[in-house]
Amino acid sequence: MLADVFSILPTVVDALNVGFTQTLKLFFVTLVGSIPLGLIIAFGSMSKFSLLRNFTKTIVWMIRGTPLMLQLLIIYYGPGMILGNNIWGSGESGRFMAAAIGFIFNYACYFSEIYRGGIQGVPRGQNEAGAVLGMTKSQIFFKITFLQMIKRIVPPMSNEVITLVKDTSLARIIALQEVIWAGSAFMKGYNGISGLIWPLFFTAVYYLAFTAIITILLGKLEKKLDYIRV
Repeated sequence: MLADVFSILPTVVDALNVGFTQTLKLFFVTLVGSIPLGLIIAFGSMSKFSLLRNFTKTIVWMIRGTPLMLQLLIIYYGPGMILGNNIWGSGESGRFMAAAIGFIFNYACYFSEIYRGGIQGVPRGQNEAGAVLGMTKSQIFFKITFLQMIKRIVPPMSNEVITLVKDTSLARIIALQEVIWAGSAFMKGYNGISGLIWPLFFTAVYYLAFTAIITILLGKLEKKLDYIRV
């Protein structure tokens, strides 16, 4: 059995590399889109306009209160059920676009709560001191609030980023060819070989290696921010 597994190992790795490339793309696209969008949503949640504040909080509650897998299904299949045709098409690019939108909006809502906690955790007296010194609201935010917020949010944001690495596997629900989907597809093609559950075990190596790299980088970022005292 092990001889059979090792004989096809190079083929397994090639198949998983293709899937992992898609996983990396989804991960980075999600971060690039959700980090700034989350800050915008956080401002909406803290808005002085009650209508905007309540609307934003309701959206965040709905997104955080429902599974990401269900959200992906709604985004990908929902328009087709309403309009009568699938706006995403049947190709891989359309599936990736739908998955990216779902992931970006989902993680933006989670990030927004982290941002909100970080902003509201800055003592009000520091903002008042900035106003006394003649600083504008934008100067107070970027020179006082923003820097301290970054220091506060790095640990919880790090947890969400690491969770994102693993959550990318949920994209297979709409048949996006990420790394676990690639492993499963490979298994179906070689179902005659005994014990070929191993491709799925190999995917764990990809996730462990990537999360290790992310953890190291985020740890270095946290150390660099030690000079900010809160």
